Amino acid sequence: MELSLFIENLRNPTLLFFLLGIISSLIRSDLEIPSSTIRFISLYLIFSIGFKGGQELTLINYGSEAILSILICLVLSVVVTLYVFYLAKKVLTVPNSGAVAATFGSVSAITFIETALFCSEHQMPYGGYMVGAMALMEVPPIITVAVLVKVYTTHDIKKTIVADAIRKTFTSSYVLLALGSLLVGIFSGNKEANAMTPFIGDLFKGFLAIFLIEMGRKVREQFRGFSKYGNRIILMAILLPFLNALISLIVTHFFNMSDGNRLLICMLCAGGSYILVPQAMKKIAPQADTQLYVPMALGIVFPVNLVLGLPFYASIIKHF
Repeated sequence: MELSLFIENLRNPTLLFFLLGIISSLIRSDLEIPSSTIRFISLYLIFSIGFKGGQELTLINYGSEAILSILICLVLSVVVTLYVFYLAKKVLTVPNSGAVAATFGSVSAITFIETALFCSEHQMPYGGYMVGAMALMEVPPIITVAVLVKVYTTHDIKKTIVADAIRKTFTSSYVLLALGSLLVGIFSGNKEANAMTPFIGDLFKGFLAIFLIEMGRKVREQFRGFSKYGNRIILMAILLPFLNALISLIVTHFFNMSDGNRLLICMLCAGGSYILVPQAMKKIAPQADTQLYVPMALGIVFPVNLVLGLPFYASIIKHF
């Protein structure tokens, strides 16, 4: 790994605001973002990402790399979800296994954004359609987990059981907003969509910073509950991002893809969702412990990917 890339990542504002939240909790500061505000910001982030993803999908010239990249993203999201579920089920309950699988199968939009900025700064070209690929990757893992949890908790594979699981997934407010804003972005005219730019573009990073301050504060508090799951789960949280990234690097190595696209796919597979999945799991698997999968994604996977993973994977792609 190139040392300069590692040092540069330590100065990332996204990571620094996240650390600020952790520090505020450690020193018992009264800094706290109201829960209603955090819910609004999380809805805003999902709305912005979905709408921009839809807009980017309308710009695709449907060349081979664009279609290939999106297909690889969708397939890997399901593959990761399935193998993580059965791996986690060896040591966790079915609802918790489902939540962990959905967390790793889905994506971290914030990690994606930082990776896109990294690619732009380091001359690693990528396609704008990757935003659309990221938005599309959010849903298949949640549907997959909804079906798995239903089947393993009811021991039934009737069509009605599967249909009910899918219905609950699509009626979840966060999933509905993610898909709805994606479709709105696709069907909106360019002129009308451009009028949304000040809201979904210029304000995004600021709202993201506020969101991460509160997430950092909450993660420190939730780690007490997370620690009860033992060293095997902590080790899983550290190693799975690297394993998922390695799988994507091996798959994309066999195709003629740009370095930026490869790195974005790699980081999407390595990331863990902490915005959409926790909200969806409340409806799909309410028995799942948020003190397990939220700290796992936000307290371990997110910083590991941003500090170590991003420069490490970029170095691999550049040199091999």
